[in-house]
Amino acid sequence: MDGTVAELSLSDELLVLAAKQLHGSTRRAFLGQVCQKLCGGNTRKAKNRFGWGRETIALGIAEQNSSFTMPEKIENRGQRRSEVRNPQLAIDIQLIVEPHTHADPELKTDRMYANLSAKEVLQELKDRGYSDAMLPKVRTIRDILDRMNYRLKRIQKGKPLKKTEQTDAIFENLKAVRAEYEDDPETLQISVDTKAKVSLGEYFQGGENPDRSRR
Repeated sequence: MDGTVAELSLSDELLVLAAKQLHGSTRRAFLGQVCQKLCGGNTRKAKNRFGWGRETIALGIAEQNSSFTMPEKIENRGQRRSEVRNPQLAIDIQLIVEPHTHADPELKTDRMYANLSAKEVLQELKDRGYSDAMLPKVRTIRDILDRMNYRLKRIQKGKPLKKTEQTDAIFENLKAVRAEYEDDPETLQISVDTKAKVSLGEYFQGGENPDRSRR
């Protein structure tokens, strides 16, 4: 770690201030150059004079004298995410959530909607052998799910539509048609769920297709 210096001349203060504005290999190169020019390459003198760490200065000098530069470990800066520190946690969360997910019925997003709460996911992890010390808080579980492209959303039960006057007639007609063609090997029966509206082809973007001329 960088040390501290009790008294500095004005020029030394400017050099210390300049070093604080630099980072990584650029800062090490600056410390190495100052040490060589003002302290004869003696890292101890540079430490006592400017308060810089001897190891950092020495690395800066070594990098100047060779073509090698220490790679910056950006991924180690700050606290790593829970699923990065423990990849098995992400796998177990996915195993818990995946059976309870469904895609956007209108295909407007590639997100997967999970019919679970973050609290339920946390409890399931505990049931699978995780201790409290091994697990993050509920809010962090929610953030992990979001980074994994899951969105927690309770599936609301559909409200039954009001029965129309033609409902019975429609189903009676459907029943008759099915009975007529039930044993016909040339007839294929297809069941279609028409509750969700999906815009396709010329009807995407709210019915405005840029390839069609406006009427």
